[in-house]
Amino acid sequence: MDLSLAKCEILMEVVESGSLTSASQRLGITQSAVSHSISGLEEELGFPVIKRGRGGVRLTDEGERLLPAIRALLNSAELLEQTASSIRGLESGTVRIGSFTSVAVHWLPPVLKRFQEDYPKVDFRLLNGDYHDVEQWLNEGSIDIGFINLPCDVKCECVALMEDRLLAIVPEDSRFASYPKFPLIECETEPFISLLESSDHDARRALDAAGVKPNVRFYTKDDYAILAMVEQGLGISIMPELLLKGRHDRLKILPLVPEAKRTIGLAIAAGNKAGPAVRRFAEYVITYVQGQNTSPQSLRNPQRIPAREDS
Repeated sequence: MDLSLAKCEILMEVVESGSLTSASQRLGITQSAVSHSISGLEEELGFPVIKRGRGGVRLTDEGERLLPAIRALLNSAELLEQTASSIRGLESGTVRIGSFTSVAVHWLPPVLKRFQEDYPKVDFRLLNGDYHDVEQWLNEGSIDIGFINLPCDVKCECVALMEDRLLAIVPEDSRFASYPKFPLIECETEPFISLLESSDHDARRALDAAGVKPNVRFYTKDDYAILAMVEQGLGISIMPELLLKGRHDRLKILPLVPEAKRTIGLAIAAGNKAGPAVRRFAEYVITYVQGQNTSPQSLRNPQRIPAREDS
């Protein structure tokens, strides 16, 4: 069977966007063209791959079984294109990146800007979520490179980038505002605003290590929602220093007692799964983070990452 890569790419876009309409907008083609492509793919395969309903589009059981193979086919095709382009001396291709909020806001924009200046033929697809989302995208092959919280159970080549302090945030008129440091034990009595359990690795690790059970009053999946709620005096929270960079409005930011940190890492598809453009981008990220306290021109000489064979 000789499946069309174009049809497989359209199917992946439909799966990721959740609807034919969204897929057509992202691909820049008509909805009827998307529908025709899916129908053609199903005819080639001999079974339906998607179901259409009021809630959008979802995979059939057969489509779910097929998805990993489709994803592997597209990844191999992308790797082939990147490698051929590298041999020709024209770095190109698409780099799919998964990140969480603090990295997406404070690291990715300057790195992407510089990389695009040097390699204008490389395209990017950015997915933003929490730690759990990024790990899932890496494990299923939806992204080529992802920012993670170490230690992390992903079958990837992982590089530790930076230790990031965890800090307490309290309202500016809080009784803790005059404290030099925030005692974690106070989380047991003060109203605590938490990320969802699947996302709240940082604060939970710090609290568990200190033997503290927080008085959680609110849950949310949005980091900036927590900041806004603390500003309104609804409670206190614990957040990474990188996320709080530049945020001081109506907030008091305090070091923790005992001290707690997270380790931000970069996960790259292992072995030969990462193409030249992916590895070059990883080099730029590493050099950018290492050069935060030095000249930004250090990006011009990125540190190389040796390729590793699949285990």
